[in-house]
Amino acid sequence: MIRSDASTDRMSNRIVDIAEGVSRLHVRYSQLVIEREQGDEVTTPLSDLGVLVISYPRVFMSQAVISGIAEHGGAVVICDGNHSPAAMMLPLQVHTTQTERFARQAQASLPLCKRLWQQIVRAKIKAQGRLLQELHGGDAGLLAMADRVRSGDTGNLEAQASRRYWPLLFNDPHFRRGREGPDQNSHLNYGYAILRATVARALCASGLHPSLGLRHHNRYDAFCLASDLMEPFRPVVDRAVYQWVQEHDPSEPLGKEAKAWLLQPFLQRYSAEGEERTFFDLAARAASTMAQAFMGECKELYVPEM
Repeated sequence: MIRSDASTDRMSNRIVDIAEGVSRLHVRYSQLVIEREQGDEVTTPLSDLGVLVISYPRVFMSQAVISGIAEHGGAVVICDGNHSPAAMMLPLQVHTTQTERFARQAQASLPLCKRLWQQIVRAKIKAQGRLLQELHGGDAGLLAMADRVRSGDTGNLEAQASRRYWPLLFNDPHFRRGREGPDQNSHLNYGYAILRATVARALCASGLHPSLGLRHHNRYDAFCLASDLMEPFRPVVDRAVYQWVQEHDPSEPLGKEAKAWLLQPFLQRYSAEGEERTFFDLAARAASTMAQAFMGECKELYVPEM
């Protein structure tokens, strides 16, 4: 399967997922050219490509493909034999004042980082509460809990909200969120990987380094800031997984139909502040306000209620 979708907005981007069939990728006239074993071609302008996902083991590409995608601000996600994301490549030279912003980001004060993390946790818990309200008719007290989040989330309300949220979301008191779970966790992992790549790409476009995080500081995580900023957007993936498992066995392997379904949240439009926006645009706005916060130009992150 080669999946390529985009909206018509000038901020639109495509997600191309190569999930089956031998394919050869190269660049021709600033176009990504995908040659399939059947003999046909699919082309996508590099300037439109947001994320390229490689899920099939027999995909061959030239160096020009990787560098071309990076030069145009795109991301590449590589999946392993279980179709789970294993690696990600991002552009690092897409903003004119990148060096200055890197420096301000690295020198960010602890109070600033704690205040930004407070805003992220509040937005995440509110998004979880709204999703529970939408799907099950009640927010389980999460909306009120969000208002009690303090600077740096010293009360660890994010974890408390999570313990309420997951069993209620899937109507399963035994469900636990874990990367290795033989259930809908594999679907969540795939969706979150696309989300993380999208947010990391937006951060790079805003002149920030995705490895310098606010709260996430895992030495094995090269994209800690992306892991931070993606938190309020996770329920977008959660909704798609919930809808999928209503009609399918969550223990089934993550196949091409499930992956195509999980790409949909990133390809549709959302109503935010009275405007219709693409997901890529919303992620870019959130990343831009984070950069402005590091530069001392604003105090509030943009996190839309979608």
